[in-house]
Amino acid sequence: MQLGWIGLGHMGIPMAKRLLDGGHDVIVYNRTYEKTAPLTDRGATAVKEAKDAVHQSDIIFVMLADGPAVASVLDSVQEELVGKTIVNLSTISPDETKQMARLVEENGGTYLEVPVSGSVPVAENGQLVLLAGGDADVVTACQPYLDLLGKETIHFGPHGSGSAAKLAINLLLAVVGQGVAETLLLGEGAGLEKEKLIQMISASGMNTPLFTGKRDMYRNNDFPSAFPLRLMAKDLGLIITEAKRQQLELPLAQAADRSYTKAKLDHGDADMAAIYQALQD
Repeated sequence: MQLGWIGLGHMGIPMAKRLLDGGHDVIVYNRTYEKTAPLTDRGATAVKEAKDAVHQSDIIFVMLADGPAVASVLDSVQEELVGKTIVNLSTISPDETKQMARLVEENGGTYLEVPVSGSVPVAENGQLVLLAGGDADVVTACQPYLDLLGKETIHFGPHGSGSAAKLAINLLLAVVGQGVAETLLLGEGAGLEKEKLIQMISASGMNTPLFTGKRDMYRNNDFPSAFPLRLMAKDLGLIITEAKRQQLELPLAQAADRSYTKAKLDHGDADMAAIYQALQD
């Protein structure tokens, strides 16, 4: 089975490496061709057009920044989709997912959505949680490859359900991230040492793998990007749109959306934990 990979950003590179390290041949495409080098160094074959990656592959994984980017790629490869399986790992809205599924299926292909929960270090270690939406048989067929990418695959149901799950978990991510930032700022404002506040959270029931993974960022006030803040802001926009569609009132989502949208102006390329810096500013 020939695998293809489209999109070599923060998450795409470590995830594609997992497939290569698992012994699979992978054809890779990225809009900026030079970004294929970390994969070709490991034996991947790079192509300069997305349609070539689709044409030469049986299963094509897509990991792009947003819905318009996914739509642009799939529009450009329509004639190559017959008999192909597209596995979209990108975070897009449920409505966008359904549109992408229709486009692929109307052109003779098979579509599976599998957005992921986790950041770059988690991807490097194959510990992502994979949130699948689509036909159960397609999930089963792709499972050997998904097992290389993550520690658990949860199949939520038909097209749109995996994307809805991703928005739900990213809402929690945004709220917890802002909660940690506000906790530190409140304590520091009262004259408490930040190191002792970090010690307190680490020893408490509020400690989480998220906080543990980002603890040194808070400690050093340095936020190298594991999950860019601008993408967290983008996802919150999708969350607000979905909440409106459901006629839900989500006050924490609305507050987080305002905070991260403002923060991305100066901290967009930093890690999402840089919401701490933005609120500090």
